[in-house]
Amino acid sequence: MPRAKRKPKNQASTKRRKGTPRKAPAGELAEALNPSSLARKFVGEVDRLAEEFGVGRGFFSSLERSLRNGWSPQVEMFERNGELVLQADLPGLSKDDIKVEMADNALTITGERRDERVEKREGFYSSERSYGEFYRRLPLPQGVNTEDAKASFRDGVLEITMPAPKAEPKTARKLEINGETQPKSRAKAA
Repeated sequence: MPRAKRKPKNQASTKRRKGTPRKAPAGELAEALNPSSLARKFVGEVDRLAEEFGVGRGFFSSLERSLRNGWSPQVEMFERNGELVLQADLPGLSKDDIKVEMADNALTITGERRDERVEKREGFYSSERSYGEFYRRLPLPQGVNTEDAKASFRDGVLEITMPAPKAEPKTARKLEINGETQPKSRAKAA
């Protein structure tokens, strides 16, 4: 009987056994486990679901962009004296660095943040620069009138005001239940 050739022990088999997972190349695995790429995939999935439910695409993409760019302005939205007020903290920026748009029942704030720090001491010089675009897209409540919106910028805070939508009083209503009034008796098994 002829003997089968054996492979040297240091040579790996290229065949996979059934049921064993495929090994991903190192770069592919690192990308899949990267927190930023996981967050990007999550935001994309939530965005897709929001579109399916009629909320619209893009509301969650501002989160994804801020994760990618590393900075996103803090935003607060509240009602004050019959007005809807939105405040965004934009320290170190001027009004010329900021762009505000309203479309598709949402408010979008975009701009570029530039920061340069120089430190000089005796025998020491340090200079750091950082640049980055930011993007925030915020859904507005149903019925808000964006035509009367006003924006102001003071001390690093962007404030946008517009008439708050009128809250329609919702009343509870009782539903009549149709069907049998007496429960059916259950026969016991012998």
